[in-house]
Amino acid sequence: RQTHSDPPVRSELVLGLARAAGWTGMAGGQALDLAAEGQTLTADQIRQMQAMKTGALIRFACEAGAILGKADPKARAALAAYGERLGSAYQLADDLLDEEGDTKQVGKRTGKDRAAGKATLVSSFGPEKARIHLKDLEEDAVSALAPFAGRAATLVEAAQFVTARDY
Repeated sequence: RQTHSDPPVRSELVLGLARAAGWTGMAGGQALDLAAEGQTLTADQIRQMQAMKTGALIRFACEAGAILGKADPKARAALAAYGERLGSAYQLADDLLDEEGDTKQVGKRTGKDRAAGKATLVSSFGPEKARIHLKDLEEDAVSALAPFAGRAATLVEAAQFVTARDY
């Protein structure tokens, strides 16, 4: 069993995970998602709901490394911004795959969001505009990593993978 030797670091990690998973994060976002089925939401409402779901956990995962490494505030903010945009990109890519993907290729049944009346950016924007927005999110995520220069190459590749995946 290994944990960080610094109690404040451990506490901050536990608190961050609790927030990302709890009512201000994934659980709260999922509740909003279920309540919104069959309703029309604005793009901003959809973004907020999605930021609370997958986005909160991905943001925390990206920020956790900065917490563990006791990074300076600028580096930590950059990783949090990257994680936020990566989470949004992941959700949008997933929604596009649900709308347009092949069930066999994706590895799960597609078309579920539309059938359930889910509010997604794909249903709000349409697939073409959603793909443009997805590319913008990738660029924003990569731009957030500017303070790290070449040291963030793996994170850049992760953003590119998330937006290009077909499964």
